[in-house]
Amino acid sequence: MDKIRLALVQMNTVVGDVEGNLARMVEHIDAALAHGANCVLFPEMTLAGYPPEDLVFRRRFLERMEAAAQVLESYSRSALVVFGYASAREGPLANVAAVTCGGRRLATVVKQRLPNYGVFDEQRYFAPGDRTSLIEVDAWKIGISICEDLWYPDGPYLDQARAGGNLLLNISASPYSRGKGETRERMIRTRAEDTASYLAWVNLVGAQDELVFDGRSVVVGPDGSVIARAPAFEENILYVELDQAPARHRRWMDPRWRSSTGGLLVETVRLDGLPSGEASTGVPATAVAAMPDAVEELYRALVVGVRDYVAKTGFHDVVVGLSGGIDSAVTSVIAVAALGAAHVHTVFMPSEFSASESRRDAHVLAANVSTDIIDLPIGTPMGSLLDVLAPAFEGRPWDLTEENLQARIRGMLLMALSNKLGWLVLTTGNKSELATGYSTLYGDMAGGFAVLKDVLKRDVYRLAGWINREQEVIPVHIIERPPSAELRPDQKDEDSLPPYAILDPILEGYIEDDRTPEDLIALGYPPEAVQFTVRLVDRNEYKRRQAPVGLKVTPRAFGRDRRMPVAGKFR
Repeated sequence: MDKIRLALVQMNTVVGDVEGNLARMVEHIDAALAHGANCVLFPEMTLAGYPPEDLVFRRRFLERMEAAAQVLESYSRSALVVFGYASAREGPLANVAAVTCGGRRLATVVKQRLPNYGVFDEQRYFAPGDRTSLIEVDAWKIGISICEDLWYPDGPYLDQARAGGNLLLNISASPYSRGKGETRERMIRTRAEDTASYLAWVNLVGAQDELVFDGRSVVVGPDGSVIARAPAFEENILYVELDQAPARHRRWMDPRWRSSTGGLLVETVRLDGLPSGEASTGVPATAVAAMPDAVEELYRALVVGVRDYVAKTGFHDVVVGLSGGIDSAVTSVIAVAALGAAHVHTVFMPSEFSASESRRDAHVLAANVSTDIIDLPIGTPMGSLLDVLAPAFEGRPWDLTEENLQARIRGMLLMALSNKLGWLVLTTGNKSELATGYSTLYGDMAGGFAVLKDVLKRDVYRLAGWINREQEVIPVHIIERPPSAELRPDQKDEDSLPPYAILDPILEGYIEDDRTPEDLIALGYPPEAVQFTVRLVDRNEYKRRQAPVGLKVTPRAFGRDRRMPVAGKFR
């Protein structure tokens, strides 16, 4: 058998929903077989959903996955089927790839490189593998690895190739962050070229809590060229037929593979052959989806993140406090794209400091995206609270206290709507504000999900420009107007913070790149701005610990991606 037909199932899973994930996997296997596939590949942890976190410590969860795995084994009647889950079936708890065919388990491949950085905690849960397998079918020698195993230049895929592997399969759950798609594909192409092998890489798609998975599954030839690529941020089955001859010829021409030996034990499982498939609808054409540009990619990641968080937590509708500013405008547009206008509700909550343009812009935006909008002025509750507090505040001037009080009234009103009507509150604060503490605990930070939590202010403006690329969805006045919290007369963000053109690069350097203040000053940023910004970031960790869950879209987001002490002293 010189040719093999692959189906890479780029699937959106639900963590913990073993039976639901299983049912959808069975549907995908049936579809793949109907299209003539004889090798079906699912992402990492497909049965469990990723990341399952401490669910893997629950015996009932593991038992359900084993039962589901047995069902999938029976569904491998007409193809080689590879899928991921958490298993203690053959020893310690492990992150495994089950390799099945003809109704039986051929091999269980255990993940060897367990990531323990950033958002990953796999060493908390799993034991690493110490051996690997090859599935030999006629001229094909198929090696299987799991996600992180491929990122290391000396990973198990290399021993598989040295043992004759010419088709390397990698099942993955690789989260999205800015620029990662291109970096990751470049790595995959390098691995294929270095091993003179075909490499098929299938990734999860969709979102789980703060993580977004971008898909972009890919099949690469032994020369490092992209043969097929699935679209970003969409469920998809990527079909491709491979001919063994190019890999064989490339190895003949490459002296490195004439006498290659490896150190890892490679077990070989031999099959008499793979079924020819059950094609009834014809094999789909091989597709190479385009890569989105950076701003479109960010927008689509945020849309998927909102859609899946709302659906997977059991909500149906969301509410956004519209201020007439850029952050709430972009948040509302993303919410409508994710859920539909009928499921998005907006509220305008003016104070005595709100400009008339703010109300106009908020209502125009709501009309442009077809959401309803409620006006809830906060003057009356603000006056009542000031009256209650007057004895305690006597003789003290208006300051940040009264500004925060307005924000907290707004947060209270949004949460009241949430409680009464079942709407999830989407907060609108961005990463620049969260980093510097330019936000109010129990005020604008109050809510269930932070859409822009990992998006710097400059990128909020880029998103607005992309949203308006064909027509004016966000009123241009919102984009052009200097940003303001409107909590005191003539207030501007730059009264309290450095200009965003200076602030955001400093934040990116300090938070995402771990640059020191001295590094940043040496790069040319004003010393006063650097020192001021770093102080704000460090002293506001306590606020960030109390912020709602929000989407991760950069290499280092606040939350479990960046874990800093609240109490302490280090500068």
